[in-house]
This record gives sequence, C-alpha cells and structure tokens, in this order.
Amino acid sequence: MNNDPIKNDPLLLDHEADGIRELDNNLPSWWLWLFYITIIFGFIYMLYYHVFGAGDLMAAEYEKEMKIGNEIKAASLAKFEATLGTLQPSKDPQILDQGHQVFGNLCAPCHRADGGGLVGPNLCDDYWIHGSNFVDNVRTIVNGVPEKGMLTWKGVLKPEEIEAVASYIYTLRGTHPVNPKPPENQQQPEVPNKYD
Repeated sequence: MNNDPIKNDPLLLDHEADGIRELDNNLPSWWLWLFYITIIFGFIYMLYYHVFGAGDLMAAEYEKEMKIGNEIKAASLAKFEATLGTLQPSKDPQILDQGHQVFGNLCAPCHRADGGGLVGPNLCDDYWIHGSNFVDNVRTIVNGVPEKGMLTWKGVLKPEEIEAVASYIYTLRGTHPVNPKPPENQQQPEVPNKYD
C-alpha cells in the first residue's frame, strides 16, 4: 500500500502530466457570487434596453445629448447676436492672442497668415467688400459668405472665439503684408469708431 501523503491528498486529481498533478480546488465563493451577479446584471440589462426598450440605447442617448448641446449653443449665439451692435474690438493681449491662434488655424488658408489675401480678400487694406466697421466684420464671420466660399462660422466657433478673431483681424488694418491681394471693392468711407 502506498502511504505517500502527497499522492493520497484528496485535493489532487488522479491524472498527471510531466510529474505535475492538478489541484482540485473549488473557486472562492466571492468569485462565484461576482460571476453570478454579472450574469444576472447582463440578463436584466438585455431585457431593459433591448427587449422592452425601456432605456435609450447609445445612439438615442447621443442624439438626445446633441439636441441639448445644440439648444445651448443656439441660445448662446442668439445672445451674442443680440449684443452684436454694441461690440467693440478688444485690445486685451490674451484675447488678441486667442484670435491670432484661431485666425492661423482657420482663416489663414484663405486669407494668408499675414492677412494679405489668397482665395479670400485682403484684410489689411481699406477695401472691404462686406462692410468696413468691426460689427460688419463680426457679422461676416458669424454668417459667412457661402456664395463666395466662406464658411458660416457660427456653428463652429464659440461667440468668444468669433469676437477674438474679429478683434485680431481688426489689428491687421493698415499693415503692409508682402505681395498683398489687389483691392476687390471700392474703398469704404471711414466710419468713426468710438473705440479708437
């Protein structure tokens, strides 16, 4: 009779591979309960969302959040457009820096980095197609000029970004870029600006 305690251990299985015997150990009860809970949760989740349709799936939840976000954006733009007539160009260096960054990323491909004009018009001279005062510039940025290829930025930029980039563009007036685009319209009469 074999009295080897290791060979007679009831937790060891009978089979052996390369001298190693497998331990027949039960899983911990916490692990089993966690496993059962995940099965129950998965079943309830499937019933709630997919069978009964009581909850919104990801696509519907996304649409609901987008609708709320668009309403917030529309309200913000409406408030911004209501104050449009009283806007003045900012001289705050941080706002001008933000406007410069926005201009460099979004406007420079058409107006060049120096504002001299490429596909879009020259922003440095006194020949303005869509109005020469600051409010006209803001309106042009907000509404765009789709018939000439300029995007409507009100759905893309936040109101403070629109004001910042318009303020930056205002600083380009009177600068002399290298090889600017020729004037595209009659020179606008100088509009007195109480900000200057």
